[in-house]
Amino acid sequence: MSIKDEFTKGLWRTIPPFRLVLGLCPTLAVTTTGINGAGMGLATTFVLVCSNLFVSLLRKLIPTQVRIASFIVIIASFVVIVELVMKAYFYQLSQFLGIFIPLIVVNCIILGRAEAFASRNNPVMSLADGLGIGLGFTISLFVLGSIRELLGNGTLLYYDTSHPGFYVMWSSFEPFTFMLKPPGAFVALGILLGLMNLITQLQARKGG
Repeated sequence: MSIKDEFTKGLWRTIPPFRLVLGLCPTLAVTTTGINGAGMGLATTFVLVCSNLFVSLLRKLIPTQVRIASFIVIIASFVVIVELVMKAYFYQLSQFLGIFIPLIVVNCIILGRAEAFASRNNPVMSLADGLGIGLGFTISLFVLGSIRELLGNGTLLYYDTSHPGFYVMWSSFEPFTFMLKPPGAFVALGILLGLMNLITQLQARKGG
């Protein structure tokens, strides 16, 4: 596959969490707003891209017997960087994301790409793979969070009380607060999964 193909596959064909069905824990937990979803996605993308690059660069030096442990050490190093940067510059967001930032270490998407792809391919292809998968994950969380925020609060791009985003619904709109709770996350995720499957089926029929 070309570099372009490796990058674009993560934006639709293997987009997590809809295609790979990985990373569902943070997907469902933090997507009460679009900003929170995007923040989690970008933090994960940084770790994924950097870990893919370093695993690929070191793949011939890491003994097979300790490869998983070595991958986790590499991933954990970049997670610490992300956590410290977020606490320094995006404190409100880091407080909301809480434990889910350290838990990026055990995110199956990152460890899976390190084992299945970066450890077997060159750095350029590994970068393209990590960036594509990471951006696909970020888009997924942002869209899911925006839908839940819109229906549950009537706003878009809410960050905190000093940055309340944009109220886009009509004045008599009654927020569907169910969407901001865990069951609402499952409902929104299911709707998006259904839409993606429908689009895929329509594309297959059109192509056939």
